[in-house]
Amino acid sequence: MKKILVPSLLAASLLSVTGIAQAQAAESTLSFNAGVVSDYRYRGISQSRLEPALQGGFDYADKSGFYVGAWGSTIKWIKDAGGDANVEIDLYGGYKGAVGDVSYDLGFLRYEYSGNKLGNVAGFANANTNEVYGAATVGPVTLKYSHALSNLFGFVDSKNSYYVDLSGTFDLGSGFSLVPHVGYQSIKNNGAYSYTDYSLTLAKDLGNGLTATAAVVGTDADKALYYTPAGKFTGKTGLVVGLKYTF
Repeated sequence: MKKILVPSLLAASLLSVTGIAQAQAAESTLSFNAGVVSDYRYRGISQSRLEPALQGGFDYADKSGFYVGAWGSTIKWIKDAGGDANVEIDLYGGYKGAVGDVSYDLGFLRYEYSGNKLGNVAGFANANTNEVYGAATVGPVTLKYSHALSNLFGFVDSKNSYYVDLSGTFDLGSGFSLVPHVGYQSIKNNGAYSYTDYSLTLAKDLGNGLTATAAVVGTDADKALYYTPAGKFTGKTGLVVGLKYTF
């Protein structure tokens, strides 16, 4: 069963947990979001068996720079690996600030797969995962590092795995933005599963809280290790579209 693992490695289309935190603002804010994507890709790997997923969450950003939030999505990878869980819930908190022209974001993220029994499947650990992260932004470019404090997404003996990603956000005008991204997932003591992912996302602000996205997403992950029960490569290059409503 090990080869069928599709670890919860984009929280999603453009709503990646890499971009969950709100920027430090003059006033505190509370916002909610709901959306749908044609495929839930996280760090390039499909979490939803290359099928659509429903997503949503909330964010509270305090004027001091501290923030907390929660975000969730339907998933299929844990069931495909032999465990029981249909939903991923991400719980996070941190602090955002700036030093001169450099903005930074430091925080903690818990990936919760309530009721998952992946640890009872031979060759797997419990899917629940804890990460700390730090990001620095200069102009349109952000560099982020995430470090696992626990086993990573069901991989045995994978504590201290890490993920590094580099992305840019470019305003194209008329409500359009372009986000190129490249990342590397290192999985401790499971080197064959490590890989590089990439994406190019075009977003359009439709007004009234609606945002549409279209992203080309792919990886160089081993096709023999990341696949669905039907044998489809979950890290293949593909187009992912999404629609999100923020209120």
